[in-house]
This record gives sequence, structure tokens and C-alpha cells, in this order.
Amino acid sequence: MTKIALARNAVTGLAIRPLVLAAPLAVLALSGCVSIGAGKPPRALLDLTPTAQVKAGATSTGQYDTAIAVLEPAADQKLAVTRVPVQVNATTVAYLKDATWIERPTRLFQHLLTETLRARGGHLVLEGDIGTAQTQLGGRLLDMGYDAPSQSVVVRFEAVKTGRDGAVSTRRFEDVVPGVSAEAEPVAAALNEAANKVAGEVADWVG
Repeated sequence: MTKIALARNAVTGLAIRPLVLAAPLAVLALSGCVSIGAGKPPRALLDLTPTAQVKAGATSTGQYDTAIAVLEPAADQKLAVTRVPVQVNATTVAYLKDATWIERPTRLFQHLLTETLRARGGHLVLEGDIGTAQTQLGGRLLDMGYDAPSQSVVVRFEAVKTGRDGAVSTRRFEDVVPGVSAEAEPVAAALNEAANKVAGEVADWVG
């Protein structure tokens, strides 16, 4: 039986956890003896770790008008919380048991994309809504979770790039990791793999 945390729906009999806002928590498995504040701490806190990282001591300089500003992507409510969504079927979303993001997924993906672009070099890359940056990279995080019917992890991102000449370009990126059991540790590893793959493809697209 998969470890998906669900709440009972009295009308349909389906087990569904409501979409609720979880408090931000701090990655990694926690010891059972550690507890901050009231309530039981989650068994695992998840993060995204970039496979392409800027080396310590590296510097980057440039002008604001030639810089790239990486914006936090928009997202539906299922990704506006610190839980890992599970697509149970076409119309039902639940959340993975014992798995909580360190920060909302859109922010984590923004950090990952920024670091990946910086590691590629060639641009001054800034994070956030820098109004004077002529090139802005944003978009919509469509999915970053677990698909129960196919037992797969899915990361899907609709990128929107506004260039220095005002031209707007869009492109959809997706990576799927199949054969993943519905448990916090393997899902976390697969999400990190898929998110890095997507971030790398976006960086190639930006150039």
C-alpha cells in the first residue's frame, strides 16, 4: 500500500487530503529526538540541490541592462504549499505522507534555475524582480510532484522569457522519472533529478 497521506471524503468514499497551507519548515531526515515548537516534526524535509553549482570565490559582473533576472514562477494552489502533491487520478490530488518541502516549490525551483544559469556563465544572473534587467525569465510551474497511476515523478515548467528588445518567447519543459515508489526518500531523489534536468534544458534555451 502506498504511503500517501489522505483524509476521508464522506460523500464519495475517496480518501482525499484537502489543499491546505502548510507552515514553512526547515532538508534532510530529522532525528526523532529533535522537535521545534509544538506538534510532531515531519520525518523528512525536502530541498532541491543543483547539480551545476558556482564554485566558491567565483565572481560575475555586468550591467543591469544586460543581466538576466530570474523570477519566481507562478503556480496553481497545489504547488503553493510546502507539501508534495500526488495526482491520484484525473480529478483528485492528495499529498505524500511524511514529506515536506523546506520552502514552497516555486521558490525552490527559482533558486535552482538561478544557480544553474550562473554556473553556465556568460551572463550576470540576478534573482528576483529586478526592474532594470532587460531580460527576464519567469513562467509557470505546472507540476512538481508524484503521479500515482504511473508511479512516476513529474516536473513540468512553462518558461516565459522577455528579451532586451521586448520580444516574448515561451517554451514548455518536462522531465518524467518512472518507477518511483510513493515514499518520501525515493520521491525526493527523483524530483531533484527531474528538476535539475528541466533547469539545465531551460538554461540551454536561454543561451
